[in-house]
Amino acid sequence: MNQVLNSEVASVEIKPLGAEMVSFKRKDTGIEYVWSGDAKFWTGRSPVLFPIVGSVYEGKIRAEGGTYELKNHGFARTREFRLVEADEKRAAFRLAYDDETLAMYPYKFALTLTYTLDESILRIDYRVDNEDDKPIYFQLGTHPAFNCPIGGGEDDEQFEDYRLEFEQPETLERFFVTGGNIQIPDKSETLLEEETLLPLARRQFEEGAMIFRDVKSERVTLASGKNDHSVTVSYENFPYLGVWQPLNAPFVCIEPWHGLADADRFQGELKDKELAAEVQPGEYFEASLMIEVK
Repeated sequence: MNQVLNSEVASVEIKPLGAEMVSFKRKDTGIEYVWSGDAKFWTGRSPVLFPIVGSVYEGKIRAEGGTYELKNHGFARTREFRLVEADEKRAAFRLAYDDETLAMYPYKFALTLTYTLDESILRIDYRVDNEDDKPIYFQLGTHPAFNCPIGGGEDDEQFEDYRLEFEQPETLERFFVTGGNIQIPDKSETLLEEETLLPLARRQFEEGAMIFRDVKSERVTLASGKNDHSVTVSYENFPYLGVWQPLNAPFVCIEPWHGLADADRFQGELKDKELAAEVQPGEYFEASLMIEVK
């Protein structure tokens, strides 16, 4: 059964499969901000990426002396989480290791996503506990998809009317991945030089996601000049940022990450992957995502 959170201003719905947010709606306007999951473009809505971000070269990771097969963005998004805490404005979902996960990823872990709704702001706290007797390694990412134009295109809006507004001036170098989500070495493009506004255009996604390393801002807003509706995404301990849509889709994903896909022909171990987190036995890793809708 899906879990619904309610405030005076908004409602949020989360399904146990992948602990995935499937709806974030304002009550005063009735506007739905989260993509519907229509298979015509993409069935996802807001999956969690664990224990990898993107893809691994030849679909395999190497860890603890073994080789394991892992699909794009890992397995957490396709696993059933257990609801461990719930009230009107808060819900926590937990995924723990089992024989099936150990066959894909040789570490004992617990991944907990805690959703807290405060008026029009949803906070998602991510926690990875090491339940093993050795250090564990992983990447973690977010992937929320927001309807764009917001509200379905009122005021004759187009996708190109929207922009990303960063909280501080950024020099953003875009990095590229293949259609199979593998890094393309030595290919990049500078999109911003000490600016705060990145206008969006569908042609930007003809070569896949826009990927940015080491973003200084911890807050970015999706907005149009034609109305007052917006989505603001704030994040902690997610230093990389992906922005993606399937070509011509009516949504855009704003994806803070702690990690990145393998480079082409990468032969290192999981612990050597870009921005892989290391957690010692008995310790934990935390990151968070905040989404505000207007």
